[in-house]
Amino acid sequence: MWAILSILVENKPGILFKITHLFRARNFNIDSISVGVTENPDYSRMTITTFGDEKRIDQIIKQLDKMIDTIDVKRLDEHKTVYRELSIFKIKISDANDSMDVNKLANAYGGKVHDVKKDSIMVELTATPDQIKAFEELVKPFGIIDVARTGVAALQRSGT
Repeated sequence: MWAILSILVENKPGILFKITHLFRARNFNIDSISVGVTENPDYSRMTITTFGDEKRIDQIIKQLDKMIDTIDVKRLDEHKTVYRELSIFKIKISDANDSMDVNKLANAYGGKVHDVKKDSIMVELTATPDQIKAFEELVKPFGIIDVARTGVAALQRSGT
């Protein structure tokens, strides 16, 4: 089961290590992580995505909630949450037709094309992880040279 965890923490040195150490100590994997200062500079928000059964996810939430530097821990419902990830793909192209085809795919997914060269093209895509995976599958036949991904950023919708 996929889970999005939103963790509000005190913005101080070592907190990222403490959180990731908790996951490691429980033999729990982090699929993605993003961290940023909130509107209040005293706090940061961590968004962690992970996979596990209900019992293990509940266990990690309880452990995170017990930490001194943790202000709030929420498991976000993906249907009541806006969540996105930024990815950049460097894709191999052999000719002008490949370039046009990749450009069309990028446009279909709301991506932006950058750095078009004779043998490669870069596409920036901000989307859900599922949409990024679908785009990746479509461009795989061209040859993916490199990929960079930020991790999921998420906020719960108002009124939920």
